Amino acid sequence: MSDRRAWLKGAAALGLGSSLGSGLAQTTAPLPRAASAATPRAWQNWSGSAHCQPRAWLLPADEAELAAQLARSEGPLRSVGAGHSFTPLVPTEGSLVALDRLTGLVAVDKARGLVRVRAGTRIAQLARDLDAQGLALENQPDIDVQTLAGALATATHGTGAELPALHAAVEGLRLVTPAGEVLEAGRDGNPELLAAAQVSLGALGVISEYTLRVRARFMLRRRVWLEPTEALLERAPELARTHRHFEMYLLPFTGHSAAITHAEVPAGPAEHPPSADEDVLADLRRLRDWLGRWPALRRWTAAKLIAMANPETAQDWSWRLLSTVRPTRFNESEYHVPRERGIACLREILATLERRNEVFFPIEFRYVKGDAAWLSPFHERDSCSIACHALQGEPHDYLVRELGPVFRRHAGRPHWGKLHDLGQAQLQALYPRFADFQRLRCRLDPQGRLLNPHLAALFGAAHG
Repeated sequence: MSDRRAWLKGAAALGLGSSLGSGLAQTTAPLPRAASAATPRAWQNWSGSAHCQPRAWLLPADEAELAAQLARSEGPLRSVGAGHSFTPLVPTEGSLVALDRLTGLVAVDKARGLVRVRAGTRIAQLARDLDAQGLALENQPDIDVQTLAGALATATHGTGAELPALHAAVEGLRLVTPAGEVLEAGRDGNPELLAAAQVSLGALGVISEYTLRVRARFMLRRRVWLEPTEALLERAPELARTHRHFEMYLLPFTGHSAAITHAEVPAGPAEHPPSADEDVLADLRRLRDWLGRWPALRRWTAAKLIAMANPETAQDWSWRLLSTVRPTRFNESEYHVPRERGIACLREILATLERRNEVFFPIEFRYVKGDAAWLSPFHERDSCSIACHALQGEPHDYLVRELGPVFRRHAGRPHWGKLHDLGQAQLQALYPRFADFQRLRCRLDPQGRLLNPHLAALFGAAHG
């Protein structure tokens, strides 16, 4: 039994063991099957924060059919993946494009460390396909059910002070414009289109295929432990510097945080105990539900429970450790701040959240290396990412209303797929190449057929 499961036994001993009901641990629902234009189905994202009723679903079988469908279909044209974005990037009353049939590896070049992969491939499937070839992604996000296209379009990332976000591994791509033209971009040909399309929010066209830089598969050893928050905040920069991966989760109203490190190790036997993350989350919610009105007692009780937990370790291939299952649904806001301001911003975020007794979700803090993609939140700067969550079905407007000003004071750039309220003027001030992206977007989509209301607000343009 995992040491963190001691939280459950300790909670029961302290009288906090009432059932939370079945609503907390929900399994990820399958995406709706794409229907014909005559019988379109409604769509909503994973958390229920975004939804729409399109006039048509497009489900192309190959790139040629994708090009033909885009040229003749009614706008606004929006692409849909796994629905793990919380911002309304997808909703449209026009046509929804699903790349469910454009999946799988196209070519593998082990000598050069490159693979070609269709854009609709889920990250989890890509990781398994690469593993079968003795290969791996350099890094992975902590959720792997996303489509590759959706994850790259929104600058999805993992953690590691010297590891950039997933889109930095893109060496080339094929982009289908709204007019049905197929463009190729790579580091040796059309590099500006590549820099723009690496993170594009689906505003330049629909990407059909990527060329990714990969490496030989590798094994990681993970260590997880709990530590007083103040002590861990002081040690965090050094832990990030000395480990391939470091991240931490601040546990509100407990005075403690969880730290996670991964180190690359020689291949050996796998030791991968079941995750207790959902059990810990359930215990944090129990503490909130029972003791939320008495923060001091809540903190004292949490300290008693945490004292029972011992460090945990695991060892396995990278793709099995870096991504996790998230059954509990939530809404989320995440910003990326300059690395030198990360800890200061995190302290202020924790203080702001602890003014609300209903908060119980851990605050996620990660390190990400800078890159050169035009709309990357990590453009030209090493960053720290701070993510805050609220349980699905509970009020979450404070994630934007109260936390947004804190992030902005620290020059934060929002995760494109997470809740925020920034518009064109604010974004243009944050992104040095924003105007360049705008000019390219207008050239590739002069009629604004790819813009729904959310993107029109981001780019200050009328939507098609």
